[in-house]
Amino acid sequence: MKCIFILFFVPALALAQDPNVLKQGQDVFNKSCATGYCHGASGVGGGAPRIAARGFDQAYIANTITRGIPNTGMQAFAGTLSQTELNGVVAYVARLNGIVSPASSAAVPAQTASGPVLSAEAARGRQLFSDAVRSFGRCSTCHEVNGIGIPVAAPMGSIPENVAALRALATPRVSTATVSGETMPILMLSNRTQSVLFYDLTATPPVLRTEVPAAIRLREGSDWRHSSVIGSYNDQELSSILEYLRSN
Repeated sequence: MKCIFILFFVPALALAQDPNVLKQGQDVFNKSCATGYCHGASGVGGGAPRIAARGFDQAYIANTITRGIPNTGMQAFAGTLSQTELNGVVAYVARLNGIVSPASSAAVPAQTASGPVLSAEAARGRQLFSDAVRSFGRCSTCHEVNGIGIPVAAPMGSIPENVAALRALATPRVSTATVSGETMPILMLSNRTQSVLFYDLTATPPVLRTEVPAAIRLREGSDWRHSSVIGSYNDQELSSILEYLRSN
């Protein structure tokens, strides 16, 4: 099946010079892409390739952000970010690549559908979910919703009924590993003959690690609890986040 994108042309010069657009683009980038296991702060590189000062043109940037790169961790953001957010991220990444006055012909795929209409509480929850002020203490450090955040954890099968249930959330997928005498809680990604790939949950953000099977000892279960990483939120804030999650 072929995907058909409807294109419209954004005045790229205006995008690059509008501080509000750039600020919004930077905010979205910081929430989704600026972690150590993604593109890093200011796009200088981390687990994913460096995207700053690479000489990318704006058309390439727009296409990559909206359509993603197949068979890689670079997802498509068309349909998950609003058109304004997309424009902002494209402008911000263009600025990271030294494009002060980009060509006006750079195209961004237009959105054909918007996200759900959020109540005031859900909208506040959306902001809190990826609140940059909380640094790595925000939900989007490990969870992705509507293109915002990093999918360290698997998508939530069900939303906790209330804040108490969220704080008491069981973590059956977290196990324990011992590597070179160091024991740590982990989230396993793959356990193959030649390598073991997992997230080390000892600190935030989780560290993506690869070990040879002979160097690691595994056991089921862990003392790690989800409540240990949501301490930056109070009950009212967590209630708003739950309302946001239920709206999606």
